[in-house]
Amino acid sequence: MNTANAIKRRINSPREEIALNDCEQLMDLSMDRIWDSVFAMTKSNIDSDKDAHTWLSSVLTNHATCLDGLEGISLTLMENDIQEMISRARTSLAVFLAVFPQKGHDEFVDETLNGEFPSWVTSNGRSLLESSVGDIKANVVVATDGSGKFKTVAEGVASAPDNGKTTYVIYVKKGTYKENIEIGKKKTNVMLVGDGMDATIITGNLNFIDGTTTFKSATVGPEKHQAVALRVGADQSVINRCRIDAFQDTLYAHSNRQFYRDSVITGTIDFIFGNAAVVFQKCKLVARKPLSNQNNMFTAQGREDPAQNTGTSIQQCDLTPSDDLKPVVGSIKTFLGRPWKKYSRTVVLQSFLDSHIDPTGWAEWDATSKDFLQTLYYGEYMNNGPGAGTGKRVNWPGYHIITSATEASKFTVAQLIQGNVWLNNSGVAFTEGL
Repeated sequence: MNTANAIKRRINSPREEIALNDCEQLMDLSMDRIWDSVFAMTKSNIDSDKDAHTWLSSVLTNHATCLDGLEGISLTLMENDIQEMISRARTSLAVFLAVFPQKGHDEFVDETLNGEFPSWVTSNGRSLLESSVGDIKANVVVATDGSGKFKTVAEGVASAPDNGKTTYVIYVKKGTYKENIEIGKKKTNVMLVGDGMDATIITGNLNFIDGTTTFKSATVGPEKHQAVALRVGADQSVINRCRIDAFQDTLYAHSNRQFYRDSVITGTIDFIFGNAAVVFQKCKLVARKPLSNQNNMFTAQGREDPAQNTGTSIQQCDLTPSDDLKPVVGSIKTFLGRPWKKYSRTVVLQSFLDSHIDPTGWAEWDATSKDFLQTLYYGEYMNNGPGAGTGKRVNWPGYHIITSATEASKFTVAQLIQGNVWLNNSGVAFTEGL
């Protein structure tokens, strides 16, 4: 990224400089993932192949994220180079799939997830995630009142060993922590544990309007537009019993494999977005009251290429309006999602859809993205509730009322994020995958 360093000396825009820093970070991550993929492909087993597919997909997402954040002179000077990198990433994915065909996309096993967590969570990690706070032995304690080793979450994260092989538990006591936390790529196997989703609160106020990129922002009110409360790009991430609150762009499920369980996520426009392979199970997704000229969108999935193994799956969740939205539901439309990128992929399975869901279900990105309606994949399967009727849904080539359990099984934990790997070794009984 020598080009980025040279451009920094020519610009006088804080947001452009932040965007260039984002690009440097993303390219660094991409280099790691390329090497990880090379090593995975030498192992010649299906699990390693799926790892490599995930990581090569994330490389393309990283490049696209870099380009999306650029503007002004930095965009003018770097666009051609980034587009070339995107083209190479697409080619790499195509070659990978030609050499290592992913049977999981076309053949489905009749398996189901009858447990709580996917394969990468160790037995110790699972017990930690399922435990009450009093039963967890933390490596360090963070407390605003000084009763812990540290007073800030950032200090707790910094104390974790680089490239840790075992779970490093940071217990964050009840309180409000006004910080913007970043757990970097070297801080592996880190677990944050709090006193409850309404007791341990981490809050920030970075936002797009005030000059921060969406990639680097944190939560604030609706007038500040994009303001991400949580961005997740780590592979094999688990978010359990957490509350994620914001307005526009609440949760940036950026890339790699992610699993959310028993959590609450609130927002307005595109409040779950990104290009991860992500499953939400038994979560409460709450649409809030937006500005008067806005509509609500639960999702904005950003799949860039048909070769990427990414997508958003919402399974056994409740999609409901907030208390302040309920009185004005008739004047504000709420949709299940819209396609951020050309091959956007989102499926809602076995979930409760309240009456605030617009009868058409889904929305276009904008007037210039009509071709996305041909290439996206949006689906609904066995949902219930007053907003679940599909009789008036959009009539797009890419929209599917799923009637086949085999088709729906693509978007279970076992299929989308390879949860079936640990099921085969767990001794847990399972059936069809749903």
